[in-house]
Amino acid sequence: MLLAKDDYLDLYFADESGFSLTPSLSYHWQQKNENVKIVPRYSKRINVFGIMSQDNTLFQRHHMGKITSDFVIKAINEFAETIIKKTVICLDNARIHHSKEFQAHLSKWKALDLEIFYLPKYSPHLNSIEILWRKIKYQWLRAKHYLSFETLEKALEDIFSDFGNLYSIEFN
Repeated sequence: MLLAKDDYLDLYFADESGFSLTPSLSYHWQQKNENVKIVPRYSKRINVFGIMSQDNTLFQRHHMGKITSDFVIKAINEFAETIIKKTVICLDNARIHHSKEFQAHLSKWKALDLEIFYLPKYSPHLNSIEILWRKIKYQWLRAKHYLSFETLEKALEDIFSDFGNLYSIEFN
């Protein structure tokens, strides 16, 4: 973190998340004897791989298919084309981040001044992009966004395109 603050390198946090018509609900109050009913619905799922810095720079790729090593590798390859100085991406220990295919790209990325740093196991609290997923699911997506798959998809597109402006996270 200090090397990033001293502008020696760029530090990013990366992870995957998924979004569907089954809303994520945070803790809410309700009136006594009032029933709150949410009916989960099966739907397609928008899976996202994101790479985010603590200055609210976001690179993301999403699709309807399963998040695989190949998808993550392709996204990181695209991201690598945008870096201008030594860059570190912090990742969790998901299997897809340790696959043979993924490991085969580490030396290529290192030659491009892009390093992969694995966070300790079972420590999502150290991965800053987890805050982004939580903000999207529990604050920025509203009930009206779950009316249809199209409204959910549009809301996510708006959030991703306006991240850093209308939508941002204040890190200490």
